[in-house]
Amino acid sequence: MQIIETIPKLKPRAADAHKGDFGKVCIIAGSLGMSGAAAIAGRAALRAGAGLVRVATAKSVLPIVASIEPSFTTIGLAEDNAGRISEKAIKVILDAVKENDVLAFGPGVGISNGLRSILETLIQQKNLRLVIDADGLNNLSKIKNWPAQLKADLILTPHPGEMKRLWSGLCRQPLPTERNEQAAKLAQLTKAIVVLKGAGTVVTDGEKIYVNKTGNPGMATAGAGDVLTGVIAALCGQGLSSLDAAVLGVYVHGLAGDIAAAKTGQVSLIATDIIESLCDAFIQER
Repeated sequence: MQIIETIPKLKPRAADAHKGDFGKVCIIAGSLGMSGAAAIAGRAALRAGAGLVRVATAKSVLPIVASIEPSFTTIGLAEDNAGRISEKAIKVILDAVKENDVLAFGPGVGISNGLRSILETLIQQKNLRLVIDADGLNNLSKIKNWPAQLKADLILTPHPGEMKRLWSGLCRQPLPTERNEQAAKLAQLTKAIVVLKGAGTVVTDGEKIYVNKTGNPGMATAGAGDVLTGVIAALCGQGLSSLDAAVLGVYVHGLAGDIAAAKTGQVSLIATDIIESLCDAFIQER
């Protein structure tokens, strides 16, 4: 396994650049009671440099999501009786696939048969760059033999609990105890980039591996993972490879958390503090 020691960097921006040069990102997120997850991921993508961010969410929570951040646009999606995105939204979502450079799926969407159907359709789309996080991973773990259907370019961002669910859905043998091995074997099995979150987040494509050294315990707070989803999606949209976007995203996300903790302390740190510190993190990273 080759150790990644150098953090990737974004190219300097041209003087005559326009927003289309920095990626069109669509984030499919949110449900009734989970509007914050969608807004946090969208705001993080903006702060991470995406040129255009669209947040696609259940129609009933769209006004809430839109009111939190005026700099992203929104797409209202059909929903089920529980306020979760319905499989009736699939046509609108596939239109978004055509119109955007990268999709992120999962923060706050909940778990349902309809969501699994949407996700199963998405992973079968050729030339789609797709980041899956949170409930997206929990839905994915319930799709039988999903790697055999995979045509999209996939980044998976599980925390340890989601990692166990993904593993048990695919493998009969026990999950390895060592985190580097867990992430590498899942990446090899699925042909995806795996970001195994936690203290010393592991990023791997199954051949190369990066263990992150930024971040602190204050980041163990609701919404921090949604921030990372938005950051990685934005970096993909700006032209980095999936592996480079994941490595830089994890590094900058942790660095922003460290900068925020220096201001607020670890106890009081919340996800929006991480977003607000992304500016300083990108400045320091350069």
